[in-house]
Amino acid sequence: MGKLTLTTFVTLDGVMQAPGGPEEDPSGGFEYGGWVAPFADEGMGEFITEVFGRAGAFLFGRKTYEIFASYWPKHDDPADPVPAKLNRLPKYVASTTLGEPSWGPVTVLDGEHLQSEIVRVKDTLDGEFQVHGSGQLAQWLLARDLVDEVNLLVFPVVLGAGRRLFPTGGLPTAYQLASSRTTPAGTAIHTYRPTGRAAFGTIGD
Repeated sequence: MGKLTLTTFVTLDGVMQAPGGPEEDPSGGFEYGGWVAPFADEGMGEFITEVFGRAGAFLFGRKTYEIFASYWPKHDDPADPVPAKLNRLPKYVASTTLGEPSWGPVTVLDGEHLQSEIVRVKDTLDGEFQVHGSGQLAQWLLARDLVDEVNLLVFPVVLGAGRRLFPTGGLPTAYQLASSRTTPAGTAIHTYRPTGRAAFGTIGD
């Protein structure tokens, strides 16, 4: 039985939109795409390589699938676990609008049984069912307690605008810190596992 893991890049103020480049996702008038670039270092690369080494399959939202599909087939390297896994392992896309996906092997998941289909796929895997980016899908999964582990890479930059991973009105959830490290460029990498609903009290009681 596998586990569903979410790996996300966020700023100090929680923005996850368009980390990879200016043209990646300018929706909503976002002008700060590519904010990860100044902090991409060997420590970050080592962690990402470790994550992809555990992959059994991938789950994407439509937009992230299309971004990856336009890049990774052109940058294949069987010796590098990132493109090797992305280009060869099964990919699943949660979408009601994706017509004819060309980057395979791929299966489109849609409709009223999306949650049960995601759980079914996860349960058939030996490795991780990995979600990378995919903001709307990530929020949908978190709201339904479907994420078993979150890899949060927090970059030392504040943008003041952009789509955030944890929106107002999200599900109050407590997490246990499973591991933590910091890269030379100052990126804090935390791995969290959900433990249930958030608890509340008064300090000192």
